[in-house]
Amino acid sequence: MILNRALFALVLSVSASLTPQVMAAELNIKLVDLQQQAIADTVVELIPAVMPDKAMPVGHYEMSQKNRTFIPFVLAVPKGAKVDFPNLDRTRHHVYSFSEAKPFELKLYVGQAEAPIQFDKPGLVALGCNIHDYMQAFIYVADSPIVEVTDEKGEIQFKDLAAGQYKVKLWHPWQKAASEPTELMLTSGANQLSLSLDIERQAKPSAPPSGFGHYDAQGKPLHAK
Repeated sequence: MILNRALFALVLSVSASLTPQVMAAELNIKLVDLQQQAIADTVVELIPAVMPDKAMPVGHYEMSQKNRTFIPFVLAVPKGAKVDFPNLDRTRHHVYSFSEAKPFELKLYVGQAEAPIQFDKPGLVALGCNIHDYMQAFIYVADSPIVEVTDEKGEIQFKDLAAGQYKVKLWHPWQKAASEPTELMLTSGANQLSLSLDIERQAKPSAPPSGFGHYDAQGKPLHAK
């Protein structure tokens, strides 16, 4: 009887340690356009049927300015996240947004801005620079804490998800029309999902050649004499 009790306790211990791993789900997503070409910079937001009661930890986010462009072109953050805007160029930038989700302004500066900006309202935030008109980028503020952006291969991976019902919401700056969320049932283990989005491909914003337009080699405006 003593041996049986010990064996029973061992089985319970092993079962308890395995349960979280068995229930964990992984989701691998591939995004393509209607011509089956990979789409980078696509926001993928997973909305669980039951949102977690406790707020998930919010990571550190950056929207850099380098070589007179915003990096990354598309940044996705959960609601409540704080984003730093380091200027890695020698010239000053003047970052702003008039978007309803988060209007703000970071006046001319080099290096690190005084404080990060908190994005506490879901929605899309379009960024610009008052000094360099071609600079453009987007911050997607998700209501769900589960959100990422596809890589150059159009791929994205979510790990340690709870199995269950989700909605998959997509957004891309070049999409022709808003897409309806996709219903998804995640099972424990690995899950694969292929999705398509109708976009009109464009060139990402980039700095013009030195001396082109109205800027010098350091990106400072040239004044006509």
